[in-house]
Amino acid sequence: MAVLVFTIFIVFITSRRNAGSFERQMQQARLLVSNGDVKAAEVFYNNLISTYKNDPEVVGAIVGLAEVYQSTGQMLKARDVYQKVISEYSDSQQAATIQKKLWNLNIDILFSSLVVDNNQIYEVQPKNTLNSIAKKFNTTVDLLQKSNNLSDALIRPGDRLKVVNADFSIIIDKSQNTLTLKEVDNVIRIYNVSTGKDNCTPAGDFTIDNKLKNPVHYKKGKIVPAESPDNVLGSRWMGLSVPTYGIHGTIDEASLGQQITEGCVRMRNEEVEELYIIVPVGTKVTIVD
Repeated sequence: MAVLVFTIFIVFITSRRNAGSFERQMQQARLLVSNGDVKAAEVFYNNLISTYKNDPEVVGAIVGLAEVYQSTGQMLKARDVYQKVISEYSDSQQAATIQKKLWNLNIDILFSSLVVDNNQIYEVQPKNTLNSIAKKFNTTVDLLQKSNNLSDALIRPGDRLKVVNADFSIIIDKSQNTLTLKEVDNVIRIYNVSTGKDNCTPAGDFTIDNKLKNPVHYKKGKIVPAESPDNVLGSRWMGLSVPTYGIHGTIDEASLGQQITEGCVRMRNEEVEELYIIVPVGTKVTIVD
């Protein structure tokens, strides 16, 4: 290991002296990654970060280091690096892109077998089902299946399952047309949504009362089946504790970010499917003006 570090350090110093530019050294680090020398790339990026710590360009090296960690399955290290750069370099032109990388990583960690924070390992008992386990820990069957890579609902006594035992909540900001998924005080991800025209989406504290996959749309006495291209509800429905209002997918992604609906909250289908996996019935939803 000492030989590797020394060699990379010599390469780094030589590169800096000869190339004389941060970008040339970044290219050297990327080349190490593309050649599969991720450990060498990690050392190189850390040297870059140490040397250019007071230079705004250093953000690129920090992101490169996070991507190295992520590519080698070190998701918690990657998360810490992304959080650090957002905290310390919030004025960076890359801040918005890095924030999205962090949100995506948060979801990847949730959906992985990695046990973190408020997660735990549960040993399946006789007569347990995924439904009974989900109810016991206030989670969802979908999340149990996703985070344990289960292709179906079959489990056996003695199986060890990752359980995400977290207190999720949702905040919908009508002025910004955003939906924020939180776990206690931590922001997991922020989604771009559409809300009601003329500010008709009700404000207040609600809960998710019901959930449906591939919902049928009842419109003016007509039934629009789930598979119809005219079904405006998209692929998922999460009904709120205020009648007729809910969070759902959309067939019109161009409308996202606008106050344009009849009062419901629209999301991209792939994103509402993601949220649907995570939040159980009973999740608190706060809607603010």
